Amino acid sequence: MKILFISHNRLGDAVLSTGLLAYLTRRHPDARITLACGPVPAPLLALAPNVADVVVMDKAPLAGHWRRLWLRTVGRRWDLVVDLRASLLAWLLWAGERRVLRANGGHLHRVRHLAQVLDLPEPPSPELWPRPEHVKASMTHLPHDGAVLALAPTANWGGKQWPIERFEELARSLTDAGGPLPRARIAVFGARSERPTAQPLLDGLPAEQVIDLVGRIDLPTVAACLRRCDLFVGNDSGLMHMAAAVACPTLGLFGPSREEMYGPWGDMAAAVRTDLAFDDIRNDPAYDYRKQDCWMTTLSVEKAVAAARKLLDRVADPGMGRRA
Repeated sequence: MKILFISHNRLGDAVLSTGLLAYLTRRHPDARITLACGPVPAPLLALAPNVADVVVMDKAPLAGHWRRLWLRTVGRRWDLVVDLRASLLAWLLWAGERRVLRANGGHLHRVRHLAQVLDLPEPPSPELWPRPEHVKASMTHLPHDGAVLALAPTANWGGKQWPIERFEELARSLTDAGGPLPRARIAVFGARSERPTAQPLLDGLPAEQVIDLVGRIDLPTVAACLRRCDLFVGNDSGLMHMAAAVACPTLGLFGPSREEMYGPWGDMAAAVRTDLAFDDIRNDPAYDYRKQDCWMTTLSVEKAVAAARKLLDRVADPGMGRRA
């Protein structure tokens, strides 16, 4: 069976689509899957079982990336085409079955919206597939014993970034002697391009406590590292969805985005938002998505710390089970 799976360019959206990809690999264990997605998530999604080919859709002028994908796929007969980009391409290929995501999912969580493309009553949870070499690499970056707090202080838009000094205060509160993760190491994650944003946090934390992983490791190794962390706290971002996908207890920080649609998914995840509701922010006369003004200032450190404690208490419940 030949399947073409068209996913997303952005890391977060692509990670959320991995539940569908995992479902297809289990439903059709002998399938050969051709995966199409953006260059950032490609190394992660390429590790899924049954992926035989990866088409990296590096954005080009005049929809050149779509033309390249069409040229790579038009000469084959596909048993199934799953198009999560709601493009015309699925209708231009020779396919036995086409499943194209409806562009508007209302206010459904993105994972539930994606499940509709295959008419699944229960949405499959996102998954990632770091390989033994990535797990081995993670052992060189994180301690073999003791707790690790993971922080992701960046986002793809300044409006969604919690003030960096609050991440520092939160880290100290969670890892001090009276915190839920006393004396934990603090691993800071981010892309190489995000180092200027993350550097003040790295500089502000005790040198003997911090583990600087900003731009130093590839995404599959990031996934393996996150799997070994005891708590992740970060802005609404692709890293947040990665942490939830590997069953790290994940707290997402929200302001000018909807946690009911894009919050971290799963029983090991929670979201905390600003005192201002999403609509309050979007309807503010000063709001402008084209600017980098921060809209996270009404989320206090105390509120975030309380949410982190509540999450850790919940996942520590014997009835919950913990990740492997």
